[in-house]
Amino acid sequence: MSTFHVQNFGCRATQADGAALERRLLERGFRPADEAQEAEIVILNTCTVTAAADQDARSAIRRIHRQNPQCRILVTGCYAQRAPDEVAALPGVRWVVGNSHKQEVAGIVAADRGSFVPLEKLRAPQIHVGDIFAHTELLAAPVFEARTHSERTRPNLKVQDGCDNRCSFCVIPAVRGQSRSLRRDDVLKEVRALVEAGYREVVISGINLGRWGRDLDRPQRFEDPPQRFEDLVEAILERTTLERLRLSSVEPMDWTERLIGLVARENRIAKHAHVPLQSGSDRVLRRMHRRYRPWHYAERIHKIRERMPLAAIGADVMVGFPGETEAEFEENRAFIASLPFTYLHVFTYSARPGTPAATLPNQVRSEVARERNRVLRELAAEKNLAFRRQMVGRTIPAITLSVQNGDSTEALTDNYLKLRLAGKHAANRWLDVRVDGVTADGVEGLVIED
Repeated sequence: MSTFHVQNFGCRATQADGAALERRLLERGFRPADEAQEAEIVILNTCTVTAAADQDARSAIRRIHRQNPQCRILVTGCYAQRAPDEVAALPGVRWVVGNSHKQEVAGIVAADRGSFVPLEKLRAPQIHVGDIFAHTELLAAPVFEARTHSERTRPNLKVQDGCDNRCSFCVIPAVRGQSRSLRRDDVLKEVRALVEAGYREVVISGINLGRWGRDLDRPQRFEDPPQRFEDLVEAILERTTLERLRLSSVEPMDWTERLIGLVARENRIAKHAHVPLQSGSDRVLRRMHRRYRPWHYAERIHKIRERMPLAAIGADVMVGFPGETEAEFEENRAFIASLPFTYLHVFTYSARPGTPAATLPNQVRSEVARERNRVLRELAAEKNLAFRRQMVGRTIPAITLSVQNGDSTEALTDNYLKLRLAGKHAANRWLDVRVDGVTADGVEGLVIED
């Protein structure tokens, strides 16, 4: 029986793909190995959103080949789709499988089973990469957040993949293809299975989650209504017994009045809105080809805060986009400062081959971009601290994750705060907690009702 190890890089969607690959390999009788050094086959499921992500993958390939020279390395994911020849040239690589063929990974590996010969006698690596825009299958399985297998909690379920937007900085549409959705009945089947297995919170995610269902607008009957993301959320609430649903990132134009109202009034939906911004400068947003203006974005954020006063509200923000002037950066900083964010993910622009932004003039110097990144991270830290202090004295629900140091338990609040809970508590339990103080990166509290 051959052993395998899967290592994932990047976003939740990549992690979900990796979980699906593991599921398919297990179905074919392969046995998982805890470490790459112990495996006969190592699958690297890569990201390519930045140059650093590419470098991370290359470093991992070289390290694995050095530590386990006889293992077969299969490289898949976004980097494999974007630059297959570059990946194939690295030592130890046996197969390069792009996202276009990712669903065939288990079969590709199984075809070599029992016929392994020394790597030095093998021909050039096999490359399986095709037109990603002809790819229609959505590969996904739940991804579990855990410290140990026995403490697995908060599975992430990918229900959408690909993107039909064409942001000038983003390589993702070119490596993941068009937007496609997991059918509603399949989503419900996965959620029910997770509930039956004992999970109490499920996070649904996607590359462009709010576009779920748009590709399913070809109904079986003429009178069938089109499917929208809000319909999926309502179906999960109405047709499963899931205790808590959490939404991952949803683009601002998809935070409709209906969705905001649904999240606000339903106690079974976590009070958490992640709304990608990228920039608060109108001129930068236009160069990015984003589909909203700052005032549109601010309107959505204020509506979310008005309907959910204690909700977590986060955003992705980019600095150093080509041509970003000091004045435009200050617009961005001031815009962010004016909004009720509770956390930010701050990124520095990274030129991606083949994207329009990579050829724009006036690329921002790295030292300038790093300083702007620091400024926004400090602003984010100030906002997060203010939000955490606002929670002191309040009672909020939280789900337990794992025991720490034997005398406290790690948990996550409904509104997305790290919580250190006094005493030992079993993982995967919802508790009402009184927040008593703030910690270096979260809050601490006591159970009110167990």
